[in-house]
Amino acid sequence: MAALSGTGRLADDLYLMAHHEVSGKPHLAPRAVGLGLAGALLAELILAGSIRLSPGGVVVAGRTPPEDVLARSVLGLVLSEREHYAARDWLLFLARTAAGDVAGRLGQSGYLAQAASRRPRGGQRWVPVSPDCAFAPISRVLSVLDPARPVTVTAAALAGLASACGLGPRVLMYAPRARRGLEDAAGQLPAGLRDLIAQTRAAVDSAVLSHRA
Repeated sequence: MAALSGTGRLADDLYLMAHHEVSGKPHLAPRAVGLGLAGALLAELILAGSIRLSPGGVVVAGRTPPEDVLARSVLGLVLSEREHYAARDWLLFLARTAAGDVAGRLGQSGYLAQAASRRPRGGQRWVPVSPDCAFAPISRVLSVLDPARPVTVTAAALAGLASACGLGPRVLMYAPRARRGLEDAAGQLPAGLRDLIAQTRAAVDSAVLSHRA
């Protein structure tokens, strides 16, 4: 349990933030979770220098395959397309399976375990192995709300993605007197990450409006 100090991957942290640290139940609608995780998977590749956002869409910036299997799979999808698709298109495509993909990665890393659902025919669901480890990403995001502390790119990106998919209220309930907002921290990011977070927010907002219509 002491070894579970974080995988260092954005999508892993965002998944844990988006699910209850004990029950594993999602705090958001499935579509919002999926889109947020899709944005985080793309952000991982941007941070690794594997892709970049251009006016013509998402393009491959480096062909060296990432060590992580899931990141390598996502990069392979981008490489397999002859056309350059916009970040929004990739968000919508990856969102379909992102929650299951990231949960599987966290399971392999030892952070989640499958448990039988209490509902009849509910099947298996993922639950955190340790509530403390599952809550740790919240603590990492809270660090960006303190103007006296330096902000890392990873923490700022996690804060921006959390806000984009609707996790802002969950974070801020632990810092009601924060003098810096999640969006303020994300505003310090490089242009490509800021654009990706903005497009993730737009996709989530559009999904919420479609659901209400």
